[in-house]
Amino acid sequence: MKDAGFDGFTTQLTPKHAKLADKFGLMRVGYVSAGNPREFASLLCAQKNAGALHVNVQLADHDTPTPVAIRLARKLMAESQKLGLKAAIEAHRDTCTETPEKTYALADGYEKGTGELLPMTWDYSHIAVVKHLLAPFWPRLGVRPDLIQRAQQFHFRPFNGHHCQVPVTDGRGRLTPEFRDFVPFMEKVMECWLAVATQGREFIAVPEMGPLWLGYNLHAFPSSWEEAKVLREQIEKSWRRALKKWQPTRANPTPLGAAHSCAACRTL
Repeated sequence: MKDAGFDGFTTQLTPKHAKLADKFGLMRVGYVSAGNPREFASLLCAQKNAGALHVNVQLADHDTPTPVAIRLARKLMAESQKLGLKAAIEAHRDTCTETPEKTYALADGYEKGTGELLPMTWDYSHIAVVKHLLAPFWPRLGVRPDLIQRAQQFHFRPFNGHHCQVPVTDGRGRLTPEFRDFVPFMEKVMECWLAVATQGREFIAVPEMGPLWLGYNLHAFPSSWEEAKVLREQIEKSWRRALKKWQPTRANPTPLGAAHSCAACRTL
């Protein structure tokens, strides 16, 4: 990962990950999948002890009622704040955020109960396939800019409305038309985030190319790892283009450059 140019990685961290990350100077983003509130503190503590500041959370299950999910989210965030962690709940299928309606209902319920926006990890590939979308994707997916701007973790898995993962290249070094359709959406997300970002905030971009064994990749597609390396470079190019479009404001008078690319260790 270091040799490939990544700034860090994301996985369910262990002491071994911590030792290797320290050795190679890699930042790390933790990962938790849980629906039992009695486990939240210990799971989050393990990620902190392994050097995580940010933690991605896949919360509960597909059949978890939204009122229950709201209570779980409040408990999870309270525990993460006690530990000084920045936890974020991922938009992901087979969790309490498996549809956009459930995702936004969770966020709205959390805000109503706490007065704060819910930190999210955005993986829009899951929402796109639910909504059966054709490009351009931003008009249907960019409906909550407030939650995009609140977020710091973004999983940029290239998608279209029929496949939650499309190949970045054709295996011969050329970008696929499907990936080119995805790039404008990715850049709109970046531009939206930059519009209000202040100094010191980090934008964590994960070039997430899922593995063959989980069904994300297909046998006819190039290697997930090789694709992730190309995707990292493309994300960096998009970030630079988004920065060029950035306009100064009183709240944000100078441009930001704090974008980190993290290899998604758990998906390789």
